[in-house]
Amino acid sequence: MTNTPNIIKESNHYITRNIAASLGLSIYVIIDTLFISIAAGPLGLTVLNLALPLFSAFNATGLLLGVGGAAYYSLNKLTHPERVEHLFSQLIIFMAGLGILVTILINLFATPLLHLLGANAATLPMGLTYVRIISLAAPFYMANYIVVNFVRNDGNPNLTMIATLTETTGVILVDWLFIFGLGLHMEGAALAVLFSPVCSLTVLSFHRRFKGRQLHWYWTWPRLKSIATAARLGVAAASNELANGVSIYVFNLVLLHLAGNYAVAAYGVISNIAIVTIAIANGVALGAQPLISREVGDHRFTAGKQILNHAFKITISLALLLTLILVLFKGPIIGIFNAEHQAQLVKYATVGLPIYFTSAVFTAINLMAIIFLTAIGSSRFAFVLSFLRGYLILIPMIIGLGAVLGITGVWAAVPITEFLVTMLALLLIRARLKEWGH
Repeated sequence: MTNTPNIIKESNHYITRNIAASLGLSIYVIIDTLFISIAAGPLGLTVLNLALPLFSAFNATGLLLGVGGAAYYSLNKLTHPERVEHLFSQLIIFMAGLGILVTILINLFATPLLHLLGANAATLPMGLTYVRIISLAAPFYMANYIVVNFVRNDGNPNLTMIATLTETTGVILVDWLFIFGLGLHMEGAALAVLFSPVCSLTVLSFHRRFKGRQLHWYWTWPRLKSIATAARLGVAAASNELANGVSIYVFNLVLLHLAGNYAVAAYGVISNIAIVTIAIANGVALGAQPLISREVGDHRFTAGKQILNHAFKITISLALLLTLILVLFKGPIIGIFNAEHQAQLVKYATVGLPIYFTSAVFTAINLMAIIFLTAIGSSRFAFVLSFLRGYLILIPMIIGLGAVLGITGVWAAVPITEFLVTMLALLLIRARLKEWGH
């Protein structure tokens, strides 16, 4: 039986490093949003928010094979290493090809894509330049998620933390240089996006010097069975991320209909702050995942439950703290992103921010539940939760509450959705723990 103090200490080791990594990247997102608000004003924020679903699509594709492949790797690397020997290489090679295809398609169909995302005459010219440049980052974003998750699951969370923090520091400096130093404005912000995953991948390449590594590189053709296996376990994590993009897309369309570009700019501030809260919750969940997969894969169910309980305590505490800070300091926080002092932006964001972030605790619980179910191989239940919170409940809530209550109803859609999903998530986890005899 695993010693409790040791498993908690090891959990803290993984979780703190993963929170630091996730938080570091989200800080870049916040600073990039701030730079864009200064350099391009509310229309720049609107363009950024219109493009966010594309980032979600890149990230979701990477998570599909990254989280799923890494979970399968952890479940089998000790007991059946022959099953996962070539898995990492196959997934990277497949993802590189897919990413290049995505880049080509976005550039070919940039104008209709932006119209689909909600761009109008005021935002289309700026949006075309931004989207075409960020599309070049697609292969790197996708591959980075695979490498990060496999390196973490190969026992090297320190390197994933260093990679993300190095990436964050470097890309903030590059972002400032391109936007202000060279005067490139939105084009500079887009070029910095390309630099971001390349920096992370460069640092992660030093994993080859890690003494305890089991990962090795092989030049091999991707096998459909390997890709399908990884995708099956990763579909919930991917659905989670894609749901962020879908919800942003629906939010944008409804807000454009109700109040126009300034409402979308206000939502741009809120959604980018939300990236921080989600990143911290994901940091806890993905930090706990390798240990839960390892303990459950070795049939040490008591230790698996201890890690889960400990992770829940951490993620709920952090979510409560963030909610308190955002509600108490909403005015100064909104003001940071309003360099042009647009009264409409302040009006919409001041009402929306405290309503929206009542969801923080429920979101943290749901993300932990989904990654836990993925970690123990219950991908079907994890996917159900992801589908409910991202699509089946949320989208009708945004549209329905927006029609009945206006913009206030739109802001309330997220907390109501996350609360309903939390109730189901806790029931599913309780059922799995009962199967373990707890």
